Amino acid sequence: MRYGRFTLTLPPLKSVTAPSAPSPLSLGVIFLTLYIDLIGFSIFFPLGPALLKYYLAHEDAHGLFAALIARLESLAHRTHAPEMATAALFGGVLASVYALMQFFFSPVWGARSDRLGRRPVLLQTIAGNALSYAVLFFSGSFALFFAGRVLGGIMGGNLAVAIAAVADVTTRANRAKGMGVVGAAFGLGFLTGPAIGGLTAHLSLLDRWPGLAAWGVHPFSVPAAIACGLCLVNLGWIAARFRETLPPENRRAGLPPRERHPLRALVRLPDRTLRRVNLVGFLVTFAFSFFETTISFFTADKLGYAPRQLTYIFVHLGLVSIFTQGFLVRRAVPAIGEKAAALLGIGGLAAGFVSLGFGVGVAQSVPLMFAALTVCALGSGFANVGLSSLVSLYAAPEEQGRVTGIFRSLGFLARAASPVVAGTLFFQTGGTFTFALAGAILLVPLSLGLALPQPLK
Repeated sequence: MRYGRFTLTLPPLKSVTAPSAPSPLSLGVIFLTLYIDLIGFSIFFPLGPALLKYYLAHEDAHGLFAALIARLESLAHRTHAPEMATAALFGGVLASVYALMQFFFSPVWGARSDRLGRRPVLLQTIAGNALSYAVLFFSGSFALFFAGRVLGGIMGGNLAVAIAAVADVTTRANRAKGMGVVGAAFGLGFLTGPAIGGLTAHLSLLDRWPGLAAWGVHPFSVPAAIACGLCLVNLGWIAARFRETLPPENRRAGLPPRERHPLRALVRLPDRTLRRVNLVGFLVTFAFSFFETTISFFTADKLGYAPRQLTYIFVHLGLVSIFTQGFLVRRAVPAIGEKAAALLGIGGLAAGFVSLGFGVGVAQSVPLMFAALTVCALGSGFANVGLSSLVSLYAAPEEQGRVTGIFRSLGFLARAASPVVAGTLFFQTGGTFTFALAGAILLVPLSLGLALPQPLK
């Protein structure tokens, strides 16, 4: 365009209206969603013995709690430390119920998000999570507490939806970087959840307002209130800022209910590679849950650790996991590939478990324990990001939610089954053998993973 002797050159119109790259805000929302979900999963980890003591003192002899405790005590009396074993099994049951609900509902929420989009499903499930914490706040009775954990597990199945959204906003080439954000959220969640539970366990609203007991408020209502508040913040942020990540052209019709069952869905997957990587993920999570179930009792038995000292372990693991999955893996995977990262992580985790069993059970050395914990956290970070990336890369764009849901649900099944196995082994054979066995189990997914193909980019 000319104005006298001057020429004004306008940029092409398409450069003004061209669509921008996916906003990093979506990853921020996804990170917060995962972070809060993991807080919910882990916030009651350090409270198992205290909850057991509270309900023993307040429940009658004929309810759900009495029936459960009678069964756990019959199992615990076969061990060398019946009282400690009862507390461990009680905590394991609570974790197993939560994980079992996630096992059943992860494919349901994942498939639903493939049909409706990620945003409406996230809004629905996060609102449900907030409700579950409200139930826990007023759960003076064990039956209500149990119902709250069941509801939380059902809504916690939205982890698959959040991870599928990561695949929506990342390219195949940088998928591992997105999954590194997921891993960092997991690490921070497992750091924050037990810390909130442990640091607020002594803050009882009943000390100031004892009349609240008539409404079901109990000494552990404060952690539930904090988690509920975080969910409400997350819900408001998603409602206001989250933009749908799954375009309409990539959505698919709903699946028949029978095909949403995770085990049936796994068998019906036409891709043998997807079935194999799901089996690898199941076995890795099953072995890792040995650590989650027994580390507090192992360190208490051999090192005399109290809950405050146990917090140092979770803090150390959380910090190493955040660094590994949020920084180290994001830089390493582009160089070595997703498959190599997964195999390196599984091998490192196996070595870390064997070292941990020796360092705590035989040498009883705190420095050796923390060195082994570092290896475990590094291995877990590489394995989680590598396997999550492989599952996403093997799946078609229109099946990200469903396939991710199957993968996550099998992980939750592993977490539901592992506490009973690990707890029984620990109290009958000791921690050294239990961790050595966990390391040996990891050799199976390591060998299966060698046959996985390199994903196409």
